[in-house]
Amino acid sequence: MSKRPGLLGSTFRSLSVRNFRLFASGQILSVAGTWMMVVAQDWLVLSLSGDSGTALGTVTALQFTPMLLLTLYGGRLADRHDKRLLLTVTNLVSGVLALLLAALALSGTAQLWHVYLFALALGTVNAFEVPARISFVRELVGPELLPNASALSAAYFNTARVVGPAVAGLVISAAGTGPVMLLNAASYLATVVGLRMMRPAELRDRATGAGPAKVADGLRYLASRADLGLMLALVGVVSLFGFNFHLTLPLAAKSVFGADASAFGLLTTALAAGSLLAALVTTARRERPAARTVLVAALAFGALEAAAGWAPTFPAALVLLFLTGYAMTYFAQAANHRIQLGSDPRFTGRVMALYTLILQGSSPLGALFVGWLAEHHSVRAGLYLGGLASLAAALAALVAERFRARGARAASPSDGPYDGGTDRLPQGKGEEHADHDQGQGHDQGQGHEHDVSRPRR
Repeated sequence: MSKRPGLLGSTFRSLSVRNFRLFASGQILSVAGTWMMVVAQDWLVLSLSGDSGTALGTVTALQFTPMLLLTLYGGRLADRHDKRLLLTVTNLVSGVLALLLAALALSGTAQLWHVYLFALALGTVNAFEVPARISFVRELVGPELLPNASALSAAYFNTARVVGPAVAGLVISAAGTGPVMLLNAASYLATVVGLRMMRPAELRDRATGAGPAKVADGLRYLASRADLGLMLALVGVVSLFGFNFHLTLPLAAKSVFGADASAFGLLTTALAAGSLLAALVTTARRERPAARTVLVAALAFGALEAAAGWAPTFPAALVLLFLTGYAMTYFAQAANHRIQLGSDPRFTGRVMALYTLILQGSSPLGALFVGWLAEHHSVRAGLYLGGLASLAAALAALVAERFRARGARAASPSDGPYDGGTDRLPQGKGEEHADHDQGQGHDQGQGHEHDVSRPRR
């Protein structure tokens, strides 16, 4: 009788695949550099703009706007070309861009418009990198290990988010923002080295050369699936108003708590530590989460973010941000898995492409509005708005889900296995349509985001 894998074996089972180990190792270093750059870039913008929330929001909007315009085209390229080559090229270009901004910062000649231009250029590169990275994970591990790889991707993302800002705060305090940007430029090489060390023959479900998926078919499918549409709408509202910590935390550090760069790094680290714990918890998930799980997580996130805005002291803010980070990632993972595992395999790629677009595309509008609110009212107002808007959206979704579920129970049970009436993925369904899935989009994303939503800087 075979032994069941232990807790560690179950948590890290996708790391048994050599290509994924190389990918994850490179990503840990690269994402750590990215989060160091987040702190350095935000600190530089605040220094150049006189602590302007609007300037900080503009940088975020410029970086994420290309995602709105180009992500679907980036997904089309990922379906038609070698994803490993696309990722190599985009990471090299990102490294060169980061090196150029580092040179400006080190020479003391950096101006605000330089940062704006860098954000726009890097956002354009990300529009092509993100779809390739998301869909490449399936080629690395195959569909059976994808949920575990998704959670582990969120885990290493948040591990880097814990370490990166803390190190960046110390380096900025000692030497300024330039050296941090230089380290970020070098970190892109870690991803490139990992990609080039992979064995192409061991990649799975490769779909290069396939025709592009029709977006209209995916939208018609979603229109017939109220359960998926409800989850996507909830993700959109929460992302728009609630996922703006890259903007609210530096403002809160300087304006509310009078903190220096190293203390700002601690706020970001607290949020990331909670996210990391949630990511590790969700590695054990093996089936589609119930709608109630997603909705309760969204309610908890909204309440905790609003409470973080109220935090009277710096230690209280650290505790509340830790809890907020946990709820944020638990919600993001649960929503991703409910949408992904509940989709008909013929449409999974297009559904997840739209999920990514909603998650990242809402950031420009949200960042501009929250930045304006923080500058003209109060920094705490940005956190209040994010929390209360997420809370209201979750309550509305809870009511809508009850009506939907009641209607589904009254309808004929012959709607098929993907009608939203079950939270367990039918046995063999993923394999049944494996060939049919190829070339139809992003093929079940990594699931964060914040892996797909992480700002590559």
